[in-house]
Amino acid sequence: MANWLNLGQIFPINAKKYPNNIAFMDKDRSFTFPQANIRINRLANAMMGLGLKNGDKVSCLLENCVEICELYMACAKIGVVINPINFRVSQKDVQFIAGNADSQAFFVHQQFAGVIDNIREQLPKVKNYFGVGAPADGFSPYEELLASASDSEPEVKVAPADPWILLYTSGTTGTPKGVIRSHESYIAFYLINGTDFKYSSKEVVLTAMPLCHVNTTFFSFAATYFGGSNYIHPAIGFDALEILKIIEERKITFISLIPTHYNLILAIPMEERAKIDVSSIEKLLCSSAPARVDQKEGIIEYFKGVDLYEGYGSTEAGIVTTLMPEDQLTHPGSIGQESSGTYLVKIFDEGNNEVPAGQVGELYSAGPMMFERYHKMPEETEKSFVGMYFTAGDMARKDENGYIYLIDRKKNMIITGGEHVFPSEIETLIAKHPAVFDVAVIGLSDPKWTEAVTAVVILKEGASAVDKDIKDHCKDKVARFKVPKNVIFIAADDMPRTGTGKILHRILKERYSE
Repeated sequence: MANWLNLGQIFPINAKKYPNNIAFMDKDRSFTFPQANIRINRLANAMMGLGLKNGDKVSCLLENCVEICELYMACAKIGVVINPINFRVSQKDVQFIAGNADSQAFFVHQQFAGVIDNIREQLPKVKNYFGVGAPADGFSPYEELLASASDSEPEVKVAPADPWILLYTSGTTGTPKGVIRSHESYIAFYLINGTDFKYSSKEVVLTAMPLCHVNTTFFSFAATYFGGSNYIHPAIGFDALEILKIIEERKITFISLIPTHYNLILAIPMEERAKIDVSSIEKLLCSSAPARVDQKEGIIEYFKGVDLYEGYGSTEAGIVTTLMPEDQLTHPGSIGQESSGTYLVKIFDEGNNEVPAGQVGELYSAGPMMFERYHKMPEETEKSFVGMYFTAGDMARKDENGYIYLIDRKKNMIITGGEHVFPSEIETLIAKHPAVFDVAVIGLSDPKWTEAVTAVVILKEGASAVDKDIKDHCKDKVARFKVPKNVIFIAADDMPRTGTGKILHRILKERYSE
């Protein structure tokens, strides 16, 4: 049986192969692979000195930083499971996740120290708290922890099948649910991404998506696996102009972003964008939400010669399909072919029968890591498997050439006057209005229609529109029952989103139902 090296195990090899390559850097610091490996070894040995062993879990509440990267690598070297907690979740969820994960240590950024102080008494299993950044009472300094330990390579046997990361879903449908992923599942993705995305040791990745999310653990660390560099940028806030300047200064070759980020980049006046050299960019990924065709056209026009990828997946299943660069404009709206990713995908109807081309059904995925199910899986999740296939609750259709097209989330479907309306169709239409920056469509309770189609709209800066403008824009383009009965205008900061930018339709429904 092959014994593939995990990311922590391959790190010292990369340190020898690429001694001058920067592994991790930020605005003020940079560490070559040999320098980073010394720090990672110190952290790994220090954690073992605390009594942490293979299979034990540690949580972290950290902004994007070099230290969280070091923690991922150190855990990989000694078999400890890292539980990165999204810094955007509530204090209640932080307590639930760390407790549910059975964590024994907590690494915390200084800015989040107050959150942890409020829940310490509810986390009796956590024995040690470490602080990153400015000193904080009750937190042992991270750098002192490193200084206390040896920089020798830890001698720990870690198998490919051992768990490495315990991520919790973003909670779009309620309580966060834990998903354990093994080293071998990540190694498989790194090797596949290396082929599909053409990663090499010359890669310079800009990591702006949260490092507590599956997206970065797949795509940012894929570069690390091949000896490439990572520029770590804060994930709280997104300054599009600053991002473009970093691309120019650091000669960034790859970024993974969400449609909202690309919207913000394309909203910068062209005369400003034209002053910045972004020619180093070789490839871009768009994920977490569907990208519109006009967005893709804008990205391809600005980033000349770029290979644009669009990925569809989930925390549970990983990357399911990838729309490749050559298909971006020839198959608008598609998320890729049925076997283009690590997993095979099928579309089933409610009777668990495979749906033929052209018909809408529920999307299921399967693959070699299918056995890595939810940590403490709830009963309702087990019922979502069809054979060896897993569903994330998305509706889709497949064309005769095997290209998959997302329709919407099953839970988001609106029933109005007995007719079914998929919000994504109306969102795509409204987004084409020249005054609209972003939009979410929900169904609100209505005595006549059961649910009334309601558009929640963010206008572009400096633009103006009223509800009649939005309704008139939809008329004659879709059936009358699909035209919004209500239009609500909100500020960009008022749109509820997950840590990766997905709009939380559930929260909007709760807010405006009141």
